[in-house]
Amino acid sequence: MNDAIKPMGKKNPNLPFHPAVRAGDYIFVSGQVAKDENGRMCVGNIEEETRSTLEAVRRVLREAGADLSDVVRMTVFLEDARDFGRYNRVFAEYFPDGGLARTTVEARAVISCKIEIDAIAYKPLTR
Repeated sequence: MNDAIKPMGKKNPNLPFHPAVRAGDYIFVSGQVAKDENGRMCVGNIEEETRSTLEAVRRVLREAGADLSDVVRMTVFLEDARDFGRYNRVFAEYFPDGGLARTTVEARAVISCKIEIDAIAYKPLTR
């Protein structure tokens, strides 16, 4: 692997990828779902799963030395597009200024969840 690319976070031994990868000043967060800090699924309505999923993204970013304020791009996968308004209201609580690029699509995840989110953050390395 290129020395400028570094896997971040604790890898799940059952999955062939890391929660995040740092490539220079960018951190690429793998798709996160509604899981608590112990890795247990948090099943609920779309608002609850959105909060839990965004908190999972926040935890991965923290492990990589960043935070949600460093996010420049997100892709959001909703199981049901009819949940868009409710999810979007929760999303706005986390990003009130809307200072990031975002795509939201309807798609089913390979596990039972209402939402999955991946992210790209910009956090310059300390030189």
